[in-house]
Amino acid sequence: MNFQGFTSQDFDVFTIDGLEPRMEAIRTRIRPKLEVIGQELSTYLSVLTQEEIYYHVAKHARRTVNPPADTWVAWSANKRGYKAEPHFQVGLWQTHLFVWFAMIYEAPNKAAFGQELKKYANEILHAVPQDYVWSLDHTQPNIIPHREVNEQKMIEMAERLERIKKAEILCGINIDRNDPILKDGEKLIKRIEETLKTLHPLYRIAKKA
Repeated sequence: MNFQGFTSQDFDVFTIDGLEPRMEAIRTRIRPKLEVIGQELSTYLSVLTQEEIYYHVAKHARRTVNPPADTWVAWSANKRGYKAEPHFQVGLWQTHLFVWFAMIYEAPNKAAFGQELKKYANEILHAVPQDYVWSLDHTQPNIIPHREVNEQKMIEMAERLERIKKAEILCGINIDRNDPILKDGEKLIKRIEETLKTLHPLYRIAKKA
């Protein structure tokens, strides 16, 4: 499948009522595109990180009632899963596409990563572009613009990772569903690759933690 990008109909999948009807639309409309992105960027990330990287497309298998509000593909160095690892994600909410570096609550070394974030807070502040965003919960679309994050805020986010069992941290970009780049598969892949390269230093710090 040649990746053609995402359409308005893809984002509208998240307005479909009912678990099974929405899941069927995700399986037929969105998952094939995530599979293509997953395969294509696994090679890119393996070269970037200098380790074997595997992709995992969300299956939402544990859901029994509520339909998913977003879906994604994730990449990690673990063939069996990604949630306990530092990883990257690309996915869709109804309103936007996201590209993340992520440490979510399942990661056993996230407290150690929090310590490293404090150590490198000033460098990270200057390395992350101003139009990037942060998230403290991968299950919610809420974000914190990087331009609003100062050193004190960075330290607070890092200490939260150390202290709170369910704490998470994600950094990356959101692309509005109406942005023309989403309809151009080649340009979108290039933008995702550029974002992953920008986020790679966070991944490297997380892997050392």
